[in-house]
Amino acid sequence: MIKNILFDFDGVILDSMKIRTDGFREIFSSFQKKDVDQLVDFHNKNGGLSRYVKIEYFFKRILNEDIDAQKINEIAARFSKIMRNKLTDKRLLIEPTINFIDKNQTAYNFHIVSGSDQEELIFLCKKLSISKYFKSIHGSPTTKSTLIKNLISKYNYQNSSTALIGDSINDYDAAKLNNISFYAFNNELLRPISNLYIENFSEIE
Repeated sequence: MIKNILFDFDGVILDSMKIRTDGFREIFSSFQKKDVDQLVDFHNKNGGLSRYVKIEYFFKRILNEDIDAQKINEIAARFSKIMRNKLTDKRLLIEPTINFIDKNQTAYNFHIVSGSDQEELIFLCKKLSISKYFKSIHGSPTTKSTLIKNLISKYNYQNSSTALIGDSINDYDAAKLNNISFYAFNNELLRPISNLYIENFSEIE
């Protein structure tokens, strides 16, 4: 029986993918479009990965250039500034998810584990007035699989009673690495591999 639910953020709680995609195009607007298109493709296929990984990928794998941690952090900070300005619109909240969370906040232990920057996540959740629903909010640069491992250890959760709700293959991989259930949402490509594909949150209740 599931008692602890870990939520991915982008695409599960907040409809933010297009805004984040536009953000990558904005911070790399001085680069060739064909290179940025490759990054956007990588971003869209790897929603659960952090911006730190994606920025490094852009330089090392697409541009074949070295980049150090300081430069990655500087670019990530510029990206975060754009996101903080654009992702505080409550109309972006995904209604079925929020309704489920609001209705069941005392029935489960809710947490956020996301590839998005942790400080940014805490800021956005506060501005969106949803912080109250979650026992904790976790994000990058720590990897999602490590976030889950640490969370389970800290709260002494049983793996068998813990599930991750996500919308990317990276979410599935992180759940599998930690031996917890994976509930897919908002991505038909995940239907064949998930413990449960959420059509309607009443399936969980």
